[in-house]
Formats: sequence, structure tokens, C-alpha cells
Amino acid sequence: MRIKTIPEDFIVEERIWLPAAAHGPYTLYQVRKRGATTLAVQAQIAQRLGVPHSAVSFPALKDKQAVAVQYAAIRGGGPVRLEGPGFVAERVGWANRPLAPSDLEGNFFTVVVRDLAPGEAAEIGDRLKELAVEGLPNYFDQQRFGSQTPSGEFPGRRILRRDAEGALHAYLAEPLVGDSPQVRAFKRLAAERWGEWGTLLAAAPRPSNYRSVLTFLKDHPADFRRALNLVTPRVLSLYLAAYQSLLWNRIVARYLTGLMGKPDGFVGIAGERLPLFRELAVRLPEGAAVSLPHHRARYGDPGLAAAVTEVLGEEGMGLPDLKPRILRRAYLPRGKRRLVLRPEEVDVSAPVPDERFPGRQKVQMRFALPAGSYGTLVLRAALQMPP
Repeated sequence: MRIKTIPEDFIVEERIWLPAAAHGPYTLYQVRKRGATTLAVQAQIAQRLGVPHSAVSFPALKDKQAVAVQYAAIRGGGPVRLEGPGFVAERVGWANRPLAPSDLEGNFFTVVVRDLAPGEAAEIGDRLKELAVEGLPNYFDQQRFGSQTPSGEFPGRRILRRDAEGALHAYLAEPLVGDSPQVRAFKRLAAERWGEWGTLLAAAPRPSNYRSVLTFLKDHPADFRRALNLVTPRVLSLYLAAYQSLLWNRIVARYLTGLMGKPDGFVGIAGERLPLFRELAVRLPEGAAVSLPHHRARYGDPGLAAAVTEVLGEEGMGLPDLKPRILRRAYLPRGKRRLVLRPEEVDVSAPVPDERFPGRQKVQMRFALPAGSYGTLVLRAALQMPP
């Protein structure tokens, strides 16, 4: 079986509350993108309008290998339509403020699963319908972990361990998902010539934040902490959030295993083998949530508190360590995440012949999820596919 054979096989549409106004300092757009990252589209829109990247805001990031319909706010005015490689944006109104993640209500997914043997389609549909009733752990999925290095390390972990040089090395010299060929070539050179800041400054892509960091290191070659604080705060925040999400997944997996017993299946995320359970929604309270790991988080449930202590202990940490003390402008987010995920509005089509794989079948699956949850997680739980 296969998903995302072509971008149109995976369509995600944002459901959002738009703070629309008759007039305002922000212009709202509906953006349809295909085969492009949200950040790439943000950069293209900013370039076409001649505004800084910070003037273009999306409340959420969406997969490159998909078709996504999402919304953006642009500070200032804009034309009725914008178009570029991989995207089309249509103006839908104005607002008095930019869009925020809290404006998102959820996402609706339309997914085509291909290359199925007779009988497989029915099994997948039945499993998706079971998940709609039984639920599954609301894990952060693979898209959250784009900052994981090829060695499996997380820059966010290095930051919390106050390893400023290690975090900088990840930023400047370790390839990450989504890096362009130019950036990958620069990072290979940085790994080979680490510490030769003048050489790396001359080779750094233009324009880029790498140059600001390297200009400082050229004059202050051992001041890694101050150099790290010159990295774009959004990047540092993504590093921290990725590692925090990894810890949340581990804590929830440990807690649920102690509560539910033997798992009924597993799903692979960021190198972790995380358990799945049947009847999860039936056996847990409606609306149960678990705090994101944070130095101020408190866990009243004894089983959950024990899971937190165990997972952090394996990292050589405790809750007080979950504060990025070497950073000035980036922080771990606070809040709670819903423990159980249940797809809604589930619809599975009858299987039909797959035109891309002769002799095989395909099936279309449609479902809705709340904001912050991952359609790919639901799919892999239904398909029992590796990450």
C-alpha cells in the first residue's frame, strides 16, 4: 500500500475562525499550495510584495508532499490574487491583527491510499472507523521533528543541557529535513572546517542568518552562547518545541502502558516505537489532557508523575532543567495537549481500480481532526505502516 504517490493523494484543508473586518492593517488570504513548504510560500509572498518575512504570517505549517489549503495574514495591503511556483493565494478580507494558532479549529483530510490488494481496502476502512470510536494516543507525528539530525540528536536537547557549541553545530553543520542543496553543501563544508569562521563566512549562502552568526564568531571565536542567541528566535523555538514534543510522546507512551497494559500495536515516530491501544477513548475520561513538559508543569496523577520522572531521568534531567537558560529570546511553550485523538466525519469510499498500479486497487478516506493533531498519525495507525 502507498500514500502520497502524488501530492493530490493527500489534501488537507484548514478550518479556521477568521477575525475578518471591513478594513484593517492586515490582508487575509486563502492559500492553496502544492509540492512546497509553508515557509517557502511565505518567502515567495514576501518577495513578491517587497515586505519582510515577518510581515507574512501563517498560523500553521503544512507538509510539502501534499496539497494544502490554508490561510495567511499580510501586514499591509495586497492584490486580489498572488501566484508563484507551487501556490495560489486569493484575498478573502482584512483584519485588525495577524492570524494566530488559536484561530485554527482543525483540519479536514482527503487521502487516497493506493496499491492495495483485494480485501486490504475493506480492512483499512474498518480500522479507520474503529479509531473514530476507540481513539488513539494524540502523539506528535514526524512533521514535528524536522530538526532531528541524521544521528538522531535534537538541538533542543543540547540547548537545555547548555551545550551552546553543540546547538550551533546542529544549526550550521548538520543537515536537516527541508535544507536546500545549497545549504546542504554549505553544511558539509562547515562540518569539515568547523572553527574556521572566516572561511565559512565567505561560503555562507546569501542572504541568510548564517552570515550574522558567522560574522560574530569571526570576531569572537569561542563565544558560542552569544552566537547562538543570534540565531533566528523562530528557529530556536522550533528546536525546543521538537525536543519537548519528543518528551511528551515518551511520557504519554510510558503512562498509557502502565495504565492500559500490553499494547495492541505500535507506530514509529522519530525513531521511537510508540504503543497503540484499543478502546482508549472508552477507558479514559473525556477531555483528558497532559501538560507539555516544562519547568513549571505539575502532574497530579501519580502514574503520570512517575512516567515524567522516569522519562526525564533517562535524559539525565528533571523538570527544573526544562528551561533554556542559555537563550534570551526563545522559550519552551506551556500548555496541555489532549491525550486521546478521535477522527471525526469519517468516510471511506468503495475500492476502485488503481490507474497507477495496474491490477491493484485504491480507496479514498476522508476525516476531520482538531487543530494540532496529525492526519499522518491517524493514517499510519489505520494502515500500520512504518514512519
